[in-house]
Amino acid sequence: MAKGNRIQVILECTEKPGSSRYVTMKNRRNTTERLELKKYNPVLRKHTVHKEIK
Repeated sequence: MAKGNRIQVILECTEKPGSSRYVTMKNRRNTTERLELKKYNPVLRKHTVHKEIK
């Protein structure tokens, strides 16, 4: 078994960058493209699209 396939990524809001960030994990082998999830932005008080940065 190979270890180290899971990496930590940062998701940032696309509507108002810098207002909301989330930290999550993803499997590098299964998900090669950048992650894009709908998460809650407390500043805007609604769910927005968050994309992976760096």
